[in-house]
Amino acid sequence: MDVTVVGSGPNGLAAAVICARAGLAVRVIEAQPTVGGGARTLPDPEFPGVSHDICSAVHPLALASPFFAEFDLPARGVTLTAPEVSYANPMPGHPAAIGYRDLDRTCDELDDGASWRRLLGPLVDDYADVVGLILGDKRSLPPVAAALRFGPRLLVQGSPAWNTLAGEDARALFSGVAAHAISRMPSLVSAGAGLMLASLAHTVGWPIPTGGSQAIPDALVADLRAHGGEVVLGEEVTDPPPGVVIYDTAPTALLDIYGERMPAGYARTLRRYRYGPGVAKVDFVLSGDIGWRDERLAGAATLHLGGERAMMARAERDIAAGRHAEWPMILAALPHLADPGRIDAQGRRPLWTYAHVPAGSPIDQAETVTKVFERFAPGFRDLVVGVRSVPAAGLSAHNANLVGGDIGVGGANMFSAFTGPALRWNPWSTPIPQAYLCSSATPPGSGVHGMAGYYAARTVLRREFGLGLPTISA
Repeated sequence: MDVTVVGSGPNGLAAAVICARAGLAVRVIEAQPTVGGGARTLPDPEFPGVSHDICSAVHPLALASPFFAEFDLPARGVTLTAPEVSYANPMPGHPAAIGYRDLDRTCDELDDGASWRRLLGPLVDDYADVVGLILGDKRSLPPVAAALRFGPRLLVQGSPAWNTLAGEDARALFSGVAAHAISRMPSLVSAGAGLMLASLAHTVGWPIPTGGSQAIPDALVADLRAHGGEVVLGEEVTDPPPGVVIYDTAPTALLDIYGERMPAGYARTLRRYRYGPGVAKVDFVLSGDIGWRDERLAGAATLHLGGERAMMARAERDIAAGRHAEWPMILAALPHLADPGRIDAQGRRPLWTYAHVPAGSPIDQAETVTKVFERFAPGFRDLVVGVRSVPAAGLSAHNANLVGGDIGVGGANMFSAFTGPALRWNPWSTPIPQAYLCSSATPPGSGVHGMAGYYAARTVLRREFGLGLPTISA
C-alpha cells in the first residue's frame, strides 16, 4: 500500500481520490460503519423513511470549491439544489431578514439595502477570486483585486467598527452568517466566514444535496474505487499504518497513535492544542410544514435563529467563556424545501438544527431549541413527532474529530487558518516521517470543500513520490 488515509470525511476522501488518480495504491480506514465523517446521512431510528444529516446539511462551498469544481459533483450524479432563499434570520418584534440569491431583492427588503450592497456588492461581482482568496493555500500570491476588496471589509466587520453596516435587520442577517465560525463577535474569524458565505449566498447559492449530504462522500468513494482504492470500515487506527499516512483526524489523535515515537517538541505542541466551543445537535422529525409568523420564512431552507445582532454577540461571548447562553445561537435547515424526496409517505420530514454551547457541554438542548422555534412559529411543538438529540459531549461518538463538540476541529482561529495546529511552513506536513494532516484543523479550515485534502495530497505526491497533481475531472 502506497498511501493510507485515516478518516473518510470529505477532506480525507479528496486526498485519497487525488492519490489514487496519480496511480498510487490507496486505502482509506474509517472507524465508523459508514463513510463521510461530517457529511454522513443516516435514517431515523423510528421513521426510516426520514433521514438525518449527522453533521453538515447545507453546502455553500460545494459548488464554489476549486476541488469540487474540477471533480464536478453534478457530472457524478450528485444533484445540488440552491433554493431562492439562501438563508433567513427571524427577528423578535421585526419582520425577518431574508438573504435571497438575488442581491437586488435582498437589498429591496432590508431597511437599509444600500448598506448591504456596499458591503457585499463588490465581493459578489468578484466572488470567484474571493473564494480563491479564502480557500487558497495562504502561501501563494492571492488574487490582488479580491484581496483589496476583501481586506478592508474584513477589518471593519471584524472590529467594533462593524456597525457601519446599517439597519438592525442587515446587521442580524450578516451576524447569523458570521456565526457559522463559532467565534466571539466581532472578530476577524467570524467576519471572514460571514463575508465569504454571504457572497456565495448571492452567487452560487447555498445548495442542498438530493438525498442528503451522504451523496458527496459516496461520489468520492465511487471514484476512489474506480481507480483501485480500497475502503475499510469499522476499524479504529491505534498504531501507525506502514508507509505514507494522511490523517483526516483531529491533530491530538496523533498523540495516541504515535505515543513515544512522536518527536518531543511536536508532542508538546499538540498537548497544548485547544479546541473551541461546541454544538449540541438536535434533529427533529416533523409531521408537516412549520407555520411561521412571517410567511416569507416558508421558503427558507437555512435559518439562523439567534435573534438580533446584540443577542448573537452576547451568546457567543457566553459560550466562549464557558457559560450556556440563555438564548443560544441556533442554526437550522429544512432540506425537504430543496429536496422533496426527504418527505416520507406519511408526510414526515427532517428538521436539522444545532445550538452553540460551551465545549464538552453535557446538556440536552432539545427543549431550548423548541422554545426558540415557538417564538417565531407558535404551534411548532405540535408538529414534532420525533427528537434525536446529542449534546456536545456526545458528538465525538459519531465523529471522533468533533472533540467536545467542536465542529471546526479547533481550526476556527486566525492562527490555524495560516499555520494549522503547529507553526510550520507547510501545515499539512508533520515532523513525523511520512505522516501528514488533512482535517479541518489545517488550512483553509472547516467546511465541505475538500481543499485541505487537496493541499495535503499535493504535498504527499511531490515530497514522497515526486509526482504532480493528476486530472480529477469526471
